[in-house]
Parts: sequence; C-alpha cells; structure tokens
Amino acid sequence: MADLHDLTALDQGAAIARGELTSAELVEHYLTRIAAFGDRVGAFVTVTADQARAEAATLDAAPPDARGPLHGVPTAIKDLTMTAGVRTTFGSAAFADFVPPVDADVVTYLRAAGTVSLGKTTTSELGASCYAETSVAPPARNPWGLGNTAGGSSGGAAAAVAAGLVSVAQGSDGGGSVRIPAAICGLVGYKPSRGVVSGGPLGFAGFGLPTHGALARTVTDAAAFLDAMAVPTIGEPYLAPPAPGGGYLGAARTAAPGRLRIGRFTTPMLVDTPVDPACVAAVDAAATALAGAGHEVDDVAAPLTPAMWPLFETIWHVLSLAPVAPERESSLLPLTGYLRARGATVSAGQLMAVLGELQTRVREGLARLAAYDLLLCPPLATPQAAVGWFTSAAEPAEDFDRQRRFSPYCAVFNVTGQPSVTVPVGATDDDLPVGVLLSGRYGDDARLLAVAAQLERLAGRVDRHPAIWTDAPSATVNGV
Repeated sequence: MADLHDLTALDQGAAIARGELTSAELVEHYLTRIAAFGDRVGAFVTVTADQARAEAATLDAAPPDARGPLHGVPTAIKDLTMTAGVRTTFGSAAFADFVPPVDADVVTYLRAAGTVSLGKTTTSELGASCYAETSVAPPARNPWGLGNTAGGSSGGAAAAVAAGLVSVAQGSDGGGSVRIPAAICGLVGYKPSRGVVSGGPLGFAGFGLPTHGALARTVTDAAAFLDAMAVPTIGEPYLAPPAPGGGYLGAARTAAPGRLRIGRFTTPMLVDTPVDPACVAAVDAAATALAGAGHEVDDVAAPLTPAMWPLFETIWHVLSLAPVAPERESSLLPLTGYLRARGATVSAGQLMAVLGELQTRVREGLARLAAYDLLLCPPLATPQAAVGWFTSAAEPAEDFDRQRRFSPYCAVFNVTGQPSVTVPVGATDDDLPVGVLLSGRYGDDARLLAVAAQLERLAGRVDRHPAIWTDAPSATVNGV
C-alpha cells in the first residue's frame, strides 16, 4: 500500500476534497518523517508543529466550496522568507533569534490557498551561496547521496521534497537558488518570469534578479503552487505579465505546446570551464526527446559569455549588503563577510554603470536568439558537489569562484527575467540525478510549463526516489 508521501501535492489535495484524507492526517504523517529524517538531510531550521496542527484542523472544517486544489496540503517556507511570528534566521547566526512582525506576501498567498507550512527550510547565509551550510542548522544534504550538498540557497526545500518530508516547497531564486537544488536532488525547480510573484512587502526585489519559485516532484505540482503564489499585488516594481487562461496549472496539464523552435547549447555562460559529460548527456537526451515530440531543436551559441561575469559579480556583491547590526557582523560566515566587504567598495555611480552595461548585453544576447521559443542547456557544469567542498577553499574568493564554475548557467536568466525550469532527465554512473534547464520567453510561462510537462513525461523519472523515501520512521526517533 502506498504511503501518504507517495501522493503528489495535487493528489493529496484531491483526496482531501473527496473526504478520503484530512489535512490533519497529512500533517502528522509529515511531522513524523521530519522528526526522523529532517536533521539527516538538513531540511529544516525551525519546525512549527503546533501551528501546523492548528491550521490543519481549521482547514478540515472549511466548507467544500472554499477549497482549492492545494487545500490542506503541507508545505514549507524557506528561512530566507519572512514569516510573522516564526523565527526566521536568513541562514545566519546574526539573526538567530529574529522573529518577523509581518509575512512576506508570498506566505500570505500560500496560506490563503489553503496550504499548511510545517516550518522554515534551510538556506545559505543571506541567500548568498549555491550551497546551504551554515552555523544555524545542519547542512542541507542531497537525499540521493548524503555526502553531497542539496545545493542552495533553497537547499533545505529541495532536501525536504526529495526526502518525502513535504510534497512541494517554496523557494526563492536570485541566481539559480531554486533551480540548482532542484537539479541536484532530482526535482522540478520553477523560476517564474520577473513580476509574476510579489517580492513584497519589503525591499525592491534586488534589481529584478530574485523571485519566489517552487520546488516539486512534478511540473503540475509546481504549476499549482505558482497559481497560489501569483497574486497581483499593488505597488510591485515590476509589471506582471498576463496570466494564462486556465491558470498555470491548466497550461501544465495540457502538456501540448505545439511545435516549437528550441535552441540548444552547453557552453557555460559565466566562466570558461569544462562541463561534465553527464550534464551534456542529459541535454542530448532532452534534445532527442523533444525533437522526437515534433519540436525543431537547433544548436546555437549561448546568449551571453563569460565577459559578463564582472558585471554580475559586482551586482552580487552589492546584493549581499543586507542590513546587519554592526555588533552582529562578526558572526557572519567568511564568505558572507568577503562579499559584503567587496560590495561596500562599489559606489552608486559604478553600480548604475554596471546595471546599464548589463542591460545592454542582455538585449544583444536575446536579440540574437529571438527566433527561438525556448532555450535548452545544463543547469550545472558538474551534477553534484560534496558537502564541505566549497567551504574547504583556502580563501572565500576561491569558494565564490568554485560556485560560478559549478553553476555557470542559471544566473543569466535572473538577469534577463525569463522563466526558467529544471527538469530531471538523466543520472550519473552512480545513479545520482542530472537535470536540464529550459528557459522561455519573458512572460511565456504557460508555454514553458507545457513543454516542461511534456519533457517530464518523455523522461519518465517522476516515480524515482532515493532510498530514504521508503525508510520507515523508528519508534525511537531522536532518542524519544
């Protein structure tokens, strides 16, 4: 008999709607698994068990006509995302005791959609790195191979979904922070077009690079989660593109995008570095599958080149300058301190010049590929990295350089604002997941989701799980 965590998020919502399952039962099932396996995979910083139980009871009493497709479904919120009344550390000892007075808009919208947060998932310090190894929680580990990182900055979210601790989770992505962990952990990681999801109520969305996204086992679960998050919000600095008729879930369910032109490349865009054969093989497999489905797939030059790295690097340094009390600066990790020190040297004039130059490069690159509906490339140059590999660098500058060599693709699509998604397609020789990255035209999220769902069906990896998936929690969990 299948376990409750075998059900997708949409399956869980449908079972609740039919009266075959309650939100309370799901919450207890997942809390038991979190107690048993959460620290093993480094998924959670804070678990909100009592609050989740209370919310589930309220949702189970709601009338049927007030229930959407994710009503009663457990989820989790990234520890970089403010949640009122819940400790939110931003992955840092500098904020170890911080409890926000307000919710991020996305938290409000997910709650309104009927999802139940089980807690806050592990993130990198201030979201500054592509791995999640901090001083406030165990490192986020890939459930497929616990010696490897789950990635970052949404590493805990990916670990939670891949280990069967929630069916879908919220993440945020300013340079690949949803798509990198998803690729590592064999998940779908969806970054929507700029403006689709509110970044409020605080901040101005980091020059348009960051956005909230979804980590899920299926494209349809990610699309349903996007529907819940994509609520038009007054005062947003970026105009949201029109939502598709039938919603993003409707687009994903059709999985019929029509015949498209797809540009394929494997050349890294942020640095000249070798690409692992497994990453190239996954792109080749995806290209073959999509061509077999009737799409035209052409080899193209990458839209941007490593020449843009100094521009992006400058912006990333400035983005690290989140407000930190002077007396807490000493508790920051070496990488964060390094990035902030570099950011502090950037003048306002220099920043404006960099932003202008970057916009020019982006326009030129996209214009060269305007004939293509989608772009297909690897999300990573190497499919996996060991826990501690980045931090073992002799200096923080080397740590940062290792990160761009590991992930030289994803951040470009934060600069362009295009929708971008990882889909699990292949595996390494030792059966660790390998994903591919599909990116669509700005605002064309519906078509991207339809193609991603089509590729997901062709790849046939939805029902593959790591060994921890079928592990039963012990009766003596955590020594109790």
